[in-house]
Amino acid sequence: MAHRSIAGKRAVFRELHRSGCFALPNPWDVGSASLLTKLGFKALATTSSGYAWSCARADGGLSREETLAHMSHMAEACDLPINADFESGFAESLEALAESAHMAVATGVAGFSIEDSTGDATRPLRSMSEGVARIRAVRAAIDETGSGTLLTARAENFFVGTPDLEDVILRLKAYAEAGADCLYAPGIKTRDEIRAVVDAVAPKPVNVLIGWDSDLTLQDLAGLGVRRVSVGGALARAAWGGFLQAARAMAEHGRFDGFAGTPSGTELNGLFTNEK
Repeated sequence: MAHRSIAGKRAVFRELHRSGCFALPNPWDVGSASLLTKLGFKALATTSSGYAWSCARADGGLSREETLAHMSHMAEACDLPINADFESGFAESLEALAESAHMAVATGVAGFSIEDSTGDATRPLRSMSEGVARIRAVRAAIDETGSGTLLTARAENFFVGTPDLEDVILRLKAYAEAGADCLYAPGIKTRDEIRAVVDAVAPKPVNVLIGWDSDLTLQDLAGLGVRRVSVGGALARAAWGGFLQAARAMAEHGRFDGFAGTPSGTELNGLFTNEK
C-alpha cells in the first residue's frame, strides 16, 4: 500500500534530478513495479510498449483514456515516483495538448514525457517550431496546476530513422528553453553522442535510454554527466522472451524444458507476501 503523498513523490522526483545519476527502470504493471521497488530503485517509469504488449496491442495502439487509466493505476499503487511515457500527448492542436497535460497531472504521476514524432512515416518528425510550441503549451498547462510535475521533452530523431545528432541537439536546446525540465534523445548510444547531448543542454538533466546489451554502466553514464537512465520496454521484452522460449518449445516440439532458470512459485509468493 502506498504511503507517500503525490506531492511528496513529486518532490522526491525533482530532487533526484538535482545531482548524481539514478536508474529509472520501466515496469509494465503493478507486479513488476512492486518487485522493482523491493530491489531498491528510487523511481520508476511506465513504458508505452511494455503496457501495450500486455494488452495484446502494438506500441502506440492504446488510446489516451487507456493510457491515462494505466498512469493513474501505477501512480496510486506504487510508493515510488512514477514518470509516465505519455507518447506525443494524444493530441494535435495545442489546445487539446494542454487538455491532455492537465489530465496527465491529475493521474498523480511525478512526471511525464512528450515526444516530437508524428506517427506518420512520410513525415516522422514535427518541425522544430511545432515541437517548441507544443513543449511551451505543456509547460504552461503544468504550471497552471501548481503541481510541480516534471516535464521531459524527447527528440525522437534516432527512433524514427533520422539519426542527425546536430538536429537532435538543436531540438533539445530549444525544448529546454521552452520549459522542459529534463531532455531525452532515445537511441543515442556512443559516449561521444551522450557527452555531446549532456554538454549542449547543461545544466538541465538528461535521460539516456539503455534498452540493449551495453558495456556502459551506471557509473560510466554518471561520469558522462547523465542524470537518469531508463530501459524502455527492455524489461518487458526480457519477460516476453522467456515466455516465448518456453511456449514455443511446447507448441513446436512438444517439449517442457523451457523453464530452466525461472524463479519458483515459492520464491515469487515470498516476494509478493504482504502486497495489498
